[in-house]
Amino acid sequence: MSVDLSTTLHWTTATGDAATMLGELQPNILKAHVRDHLSALFLTFGDAAEARAFLVSLTGKMKSAKAHLDEVGAFKTAGAAGTPYVGAGLTAAGYRALGVENFPQDSSFLRGMADPETRKQLNDPPRSTFDPGYHGEIHAVVLVGDATDKAMTARRNEILGLLPDSVTVSAEETGLGRVNARGEGIEHFGYVDGRSQPLFLAEDVDAEKNNTDGINVWNPSAPLSQVLVPDTAAPDPGVHFGSYFVFRKLEQNVRRFKQAEADLADTLGLTGEDRERAGAMIIGRFEDGTPLTTQREDGAESPVSNNFTYDSDLGALKCPYQAHIRKTNPRGSGGREQLPEERRHLMARRGVTYGERPDDPNADVPPAARPSGGVGLLFMAFNSVLGSQFEFTQRFWANSPDFPFVDGVTPGLDPVIGQGDRGTSDYTVDWGGSAQRTAEPVPQSVTLRGGEYFFMPSLAFLRSL
Repeated sequence: MSVDLSTTLHWTTATGDAATMLGELQPNILKAHVRDHLSALFLTFGDAAEARAFLVSLTGKMKSAKAHLDEVGAFKTAGAAGTPYVGAGLTAAGYRALGVENFPQDSSFLRGMADPETRKQLNDPPRSTFDPGYHGEIHAVVLVGDATDKAMTARRNEILGLLPDSVTVSAEETGLGRVNARGEGIEHFGYVDGRSQPLFLAEDVDAEKNNTDGINVWNPSAPLSQVLVPDTAAPDPGVHFGSYFVFRKLEQNVRRFKQAEADLADTLGLTGEDRERAGAMIIGRFEDGTPLTTQREDGAESPVSNNFTYDSDLGALKCPYQAHIRKTNPRGSGGREQLPEERRHLMARRGVTYGERPDDPNADVPPAARPSGGVGLLFMAFNSVLGSQFEFTQRFWANSPDFPFVDGVTPGLDPVIGQGDRGTSDYTVDWGGSAQRTAEPVPQSVTLRGGEYFFMPSLAFLRSL
């Protein structure tokens, strides 16, 4: 018997090798773990033996994916509180510093995010512009997350107490989840975030489908092969798995973005409540999460904000080709690949916002009252192949002015995360109408401040050190 990676997993009835896999897999990979309060500790190893001993001791603070899923079930049935999330990942340099040779060999992972070739491909800014903690070599990351600051901080301090003097904390990031008036998670520009995730657990797929009134136009499921990688350094790679983890600190200039929304609304002559459509055309969703493609005249939110495609809007008369969510998940409308191929580029995103701000993100205040720095997103995502998931999305979708591929149209860069020279783009004046106007580029409002590629190994590997 072996783990079937070609499909989703029924975790509640998993037996044999699948059950073993869940018992040795880290949480947050197959299903997001609550991390409203997060500490991300970036470590550099000095003495290999002491670093190995630290990682072994760290497993005493960690839980498995199976334990996490059991906690989710207990919370749903009885409201029982869960335990903090602790995740651990190693860079290729970290594996080498530990003296481990047979670790996973993804080519992008081996090269690393700081490598000049990676920077060239992704059009990332120079490493010298990163925050100081990301200038040197990073060997590991330890993530500590929970719903409360008290529980997260207590577990963080326990982990810091395990660190030998030869293991240095080169950087630490603190995540703090933000919510709108309805209690839904938002990013600093004010938009509901974390939607449209690939789902790897059959139970999660069924739950989403059951909330669509029987009309399912988008299948959110993804095979385990899209997120899991055999842990070749573990005792038994046949049942011990991990995942490649992307971390990027993305600073958001909220003031600049909100001004861009207002400028676009002015260019299109939008008035009253319809001015909100300017921001929706940049993102692809209204702030409440309603996809621009599916909005009604009153802006009512659809039952499930992930249950849509662009089949009814191939001419981009509702949602622009260059809108952020259309660029990063074209849902079969990219123009070059068939839907099954496009879907393979999607990744499991697990980000959280960071930074304090004096203004209320949900308040209606002028752009000048918004922060111009110091806040942003700790982008985190799990991949099975970095080059065809995260790097492909950034390089060939977000950064490409020609994507989606439509005859006679140059959509422009992703206005949110696109990196490169920005050109003008066209927007429809009326939702669903044919009249269009050309608008000046949305100025870059998201800046990379640091990051790296990691592999989140199996618990069995960490214990074996």
